[in-house]
Amino acid sequence: MRKQNHITQIEMAKAMQVTRQTIVVIENHHYNPSLELALKIAKYFGMKVEEIFTLE
Repeated sequence: MRKQNHITQIEMAKAMQVTRQTIVVIENHHYNPSLELALKIAKYFGMKVEEIFTLE
């Protein structure tokens, strides 16, 4: 999603108030974001949390 919208990891990290490394580990599925961060990410992209994150 981020790449499709031409948003850098740094830009997204600043918007989410997290480090770039946090964005990296979320994108690589090494870290599940907190509920608060998941909601921020969904709002940032104008989507529902369920459309972005799924249970495995």
